[in-house]
Amino acid sequence: MTVLEEWIDAVCLELGIDRDEVDRDLILDLARDVAHGVARPGAPLTAYLLGLAVGRGTPARDGAARLTAMAEGWKPGSGSEGGSA
Repeated sequence: MTVLEEWIDAVCLELGIDRDEVDRDLILDLARDVAHGVARPGAPLTAYLLGLAVGRGTPARDGAARLTAMAEGWKPGSGSEGGSA
């Protein structure tokens, strides 16, 4: 088990999250896309915002796909165009 996997397991235990609900690769891929397409500090913030959306009922894969598409086409000043939340 890697240090990252140990950390995820420990965080899930601490926060009462079912480990099977955590798609590590989905979150890391989204963070990478935002870090490269928008700004590095946007990566953890976007992952957090996705978590809030999932907590409100948005399927993680759907939300991540929408955010990845936004990040891939991001141009500064395009913040409110084309998105529906």
